[in-house]
Amino acid sequence: MKNLDIYDSIIELNPNFERKGKSMPYTSANGYMFTLLNKAGEIGFRLPKEEQKIFKETYEGSGPFISYNATMKDYVLIPEHLYTERDILAKYLQMAYEFVMSLPPK
Repeated sequence: MKNLDIYDSIIELNPNFERKGKSMPYTSANGYMFTLLNKAGEIGFRLPKEEQKIFKETYEGSGPFISYNATMKDYVLIPEHLYTERDILAKYLQMAYEFVMSLPPK
């Protein structure tokens, strides 16, 4: 699966966490998931509200992230044209991690 390889390469940009899940790869910290590869092979990052808005306005092709016919709260869809933009992805990956670490632990 090509997108699984892409997802894994994105997650490897940050040493603070590891990918989990076999059938549905994800990352989690502090009791919250913050990245996800859905069944359609799309990648989503969980971001703070203000950053979601900026991300969706800045990157064409972004929008809500849907998994199992449900819109994932606080997630943005990572458009495919960003898959090779390692600096941008690393920035938002760290932001997603920091966001869930700022939430009360589950």
